[in-house]
Amino acid sequence: MSLILGLESSCDETAAALVTSDGAILAHRLAGQEAAHRPYGGVVPEIAARAHVEALGPLIEAALADAGKTLADVDAIAATAGPGLIGGVMVGLVTGKALALGAGKPLVAVNHLEGHALSPRLADPTLRFPYLLLLVSGGHCQLLLVKGVGDYARLATTIDDAAGEAFDKTAKMLGLGFPGGPAVERAAALGDPRAVPLPRPLVGSAEPHFSFAGLKAAVLRARDSGQYSVEDIAASFSQAVVDCLIDRTRRALKKVDGATALVVAGGVAANNNVRETLQALAAQHDLPFVAPPLWLCTDNAAMIAWAGAERFAAGLTDPLDVAARPRWPLDPNAEAARGAGVKA
Repeated sequence: MSLILGLESSCDETAAALVTSDGAILAHRLAGQEAAHRPYGGVVPEIAARAHVEALGPLIEAALADAGKTLADVDAIAATAGPGLIGGVMVGLVTGKALALGAGKPLVAVNHLEGHALSPRLADPTLRFPYLLLLVSGGHCQLLLVKGVGDYARLATTIDDAAGEAFDKTAKMLGLGFPGGPAVERAAALGDPRAVPLPRPLVGSAEPHFSFAGLKAAVLRARDSGQYSVEDIAASFSQAVVDCLIDRTRRALKKVDGATALVVAGGVAANNNVRETLQALAAQHDLPFVAPPLWLCTDNAAMIAWAGAERFAAGLTDPLDVAARPRWPLDPNAEAARGAGVKA
């Protein structure tokens, strides 16, 4: 059994965790930055990077102390190497490199998206490859067939905005505060999801992908019309997003053979409406539904440590000159999607 120290710093969460190769989370420490970014209504990259520098060292020390371990007990260091805000990614990766060099430990450079993609296996050890994954977060919205560690087939992506980005922008437009996803969910619980006529971009389309830019623009028009309450707009927006996610996922389920489960991961997977509707969809297809606990859906170091453990077990380690990457697709061979550009 191996012990992995995981480091996460790709956006506005700084985290360190110790996880064993059999899935035991011995320690997890996390520092958020919500107060620092709230005045701006979103994450400011320069502020985030400085906060990571200040927080990461003490978090690592605290995680080791919580687990009663030292660096000598660790078998490998896993650090997010991308994608993400490059300043933050560099803080975590350089720290991981320094620890690996100083302690004489192997380095595992983890794709943040692979951390999300494999986190359901940390939550449910019975989950077997291949499974259909809806990866839905602030920066990405993709459907992937997870065939194995490091082996992903992208079936769909967003051609413009990610679902999580649409949640954040909607929260800002409606004056609901930051972070946007939970704020919209709270407001939506008080509104009528049928009150505001909003579009469902690409629903029913033969094209496999997602689109949320038009929905976001429709929210702005609804707000400016003065006809609807904030709660009704939030509820109608949330339902439109769910309808889009379900329609696209249903289409993907019809296209894949042999999937062992329907799995959701990423920050938007913490949304209860999203989880409940996907669970019903999985039941319609006689598939198990797997979603990590809410805290494992948002950015954390336990999923990075676990991805590091899976990669380390497969003999996949990295040299100390591995580069930080702001963009890093899980399926580099996927066909380009129209309009998606580097987000694909």
